[in-house]
Amino acid sequence: MTPARMVKVIAASSVDTSYDHVSIGYPGLVVHDRPVHEPHNLGKGWTRFEWQTAFGDKPMRMVNDAAMQALGSDHGGRMLFLGLGTGLGSAMIASGVVQPMELAHLPWKKGKTYEEFLGVRALEANGKKTWRKHVWQAVRDLSAALESDYVVLGGGNAKLLKKLPENVSLGSNANAIKGAFLLWTKTAPQHRSPR
Repeated sequence: MTPARMVKVIAASSVDTSYDHVSIGYPGLVVHDRPVHEPHNLGKGWTRFEWQTAFGDKPMRMVNDAAMQALGSDHGGRMLFLGLGTGLGSAMIASGVVQPMELAHLPWKKGKTYEEFLGVRALEANGKKTWRKHVWQAVRDLSAALESDYVVLGGGNAKLLKKLPENVSLGSNANAIKGAFLLWTKTAPQHRSPR
């Protein structure tokens, strides 16, 4: 998927729809409504794309896709969101303020990253039982390190988890739609400028 192709699909599917604002969830680091790096699991061209022009100069906000789903999943307090899909999305919400995180590519164990244990490739290579074991270990470790009150697990592979521990719940990809609307009504995500 390239940005031009995505915009073309959106335009074709929204011919009879009017809209005032645009919210985009991007699978990677976003600063000032722009992707900082090309995505790991999509086509190229995202960082140089003219987003504002593509949507007819409508007001637009772009955030990390996990942050968007986290915003729609928030129930107050300190929430850690982990998106278990093609890769690993992550965000933290504290007192209604969402902080996108890039935990996926941090080293975890055996010289591998979190995503190499929790992404779809690990699930396919190691099987559900081993993948689940790694998910629960990551949930315990990250929740303790980030002092979260609760954890929401989203993304397409979260449905493969059984017997959720206390303070862990399954989210829904539909929460990203709720988060897209909340971007315009709640505190905007906080970002650090790239160094």
